[in-house]
Amino acid sequence: MHIIIDSLEDMKKLASSLAVQAQANDVYLLKGDLGAGKTTFSQFFGQALGVTRTINSPTFNIIKSYQGHLPFHHMDCYRLEDAEEDLGFDDYFYGEGVTLIEWPQMIEEFLPDSYMTIKINRVSETTREVILTATGKRYETVLEVLS
Repeated sequence: MHIIIDSLEDMKKLASSLAVQAQANDVYLLKGDLGAGKTTFSQFFGQALGVTRTINSPTFNIIKSYQGHLPFHHMDCYRLEDAEEDLGFDDYFYGEGVTLIEWPQMIEEFLPDSYMTIKINRVSETTREVILTATGKRYETVLEVLS
């Protein structure tokens, strides 16, 4: 599914539409260049889950967890390039919460079999192209509801 986002409000609507469907064990992979909007998307997603704390990039922490209607785990794996150590990812992927992963390609071998990929391409200062790809039946259903 391809979506053109022309404003922060459009990004918020997309993130909220996905968060409304969130269930325990959901995993979303956020891909895109630096400055594409991955952290902004994560902030809107977390807010839609009822997180009231400030959500910021966990670049130096790798993983930050927040409490909303569901636990919300925000990962930034940028610094884990060539990592061979499992940092307990399964506890997040198969726990009670929802996990959003920025730079998931850095931990590819640890990812679950089922997830949604959200690729954000910067088209201009205010415009983004978002490509949603479902891997697994759960996320195919999410895309069907979204469309």
